[in-house]
Amino acid sequence: MKPLFSNILVAVSGSNASIMAAKYAIVMAKMYRCKLSAVYVVDTATIKQLTLSKIFVQQESLEYEQSLEANGMRYLGFVEELARSKGLKIERDLRKGAVSTEILYAADEKKADLIILGGWEKNRIARDIIGHAHHQIMENAKCSVLLVKEPDIDVIFKQL
Repeated sequence: MKPLFSNILVAVSGSNASIMAAKYAIVMAKMYRCKLSAVYVVDTATIKQLTLSKIFVQQESLEYEQSLEANGMRYLGFVEELARSKGLKIERDLRKGAVSTEILYAADEKKADLIILGGWEKNRIARDIIGHAHHQIMENAKCSVLLVKEPDIDVIFKQL
């Protein structure tokens, strides 16, 4: 019998919820001997909208995109260190575009059979932006999607 999942993709946004999801994904990958990928998306779609709406000027857009890209590399590096601390390899992937679209493309390209997302954020703005992307991912994914809300993931992660 084929396992339910063997190739996990975790979406990383840098939010506390996405870091918790990454820890959860690392625990699952270790326990079930799965391949693990972490994806961070620089939301250039929103940046483009802000520029077209004249909220950003072109130079601000470029600086903001570069800042998000640097943050993405830092968050992916942090998640890679978390995985390494548990003896796991993780594939890092930084993408640009619309968050939900890029996560779904990555899942298809990597043949993921499980996408792991962080639970809801307390900050309303972050919750609205991330919540919309999560909804799109859950609605359009070709594989199972897990929304992490495990309050004790830090304890479980440390015990692994």
